[in-house]
Amino acid sequence: MKLVETGLPGCVVIEPQVFGDERGYFYESFNVDRLAQHGLSPTFVQGNVSSSTQGVLRGLHYQWPKPQGKYVSVIEGEVWDVAVDIRRGSPTFGQWTAVVLNAENKRHFYIPEGFAHGFVTLSERAVFTYLCTATYNRDADAAIRWDDASLAIDWPVAAPRLSGKDAQAPLLADVTQDRLPVYQP
Repeated sequence: MKLVETGLPGCVVIEPQVFGDERGYFYESFNVDRLAQHGLSPTFVQGNVSSSTQGVLRGLHYQWPKPQGKYVSVIEGEVWDVAVDIRRGSPTFGQWTAVVLNAENKRHFYIPEGFAHGFVTLSERAVFTYLCTATYNRDADAAIRWDDASLAIDWPVAAPRLSGKDAQAPLLADVTQDRLPVYQP
């Protein structure tokens, strides 16, 4: 297992060691001991799977209070996955990083608590999996607008298909301070 740092501290790409032959392949998608060797020790309490068609954008989602860290991957298709630091007081507040996740590269992306998360489907269809460090809480559910100019996210799709919730999400500047996570060094 190889960890690749991104421009945002705590957000890392995990590249598993893949063992394959003419029969197929095998890899560990998650191993708490191997992650701990790299300083990560998440405890996951919920797993989710979503399926999206090409051009669907989901995000930018987060929970506050009761934040969720996420460990995400794609088992079919391809997505462009984004994490945005929305922790008040963080030196990287409002900055984002992105990674391509697909069935071929078998990468995983760890997004710690305090970050907003979203992805857009690049392939005809994608099956997206994620493990979460907290269970879904409707009262803590929140979102930031995907096309917030202050974030300047360089989405690879100009006119994505959105849910009503995502289309109406507020700009980061319009989110009240008590609805944003706090940076804790």
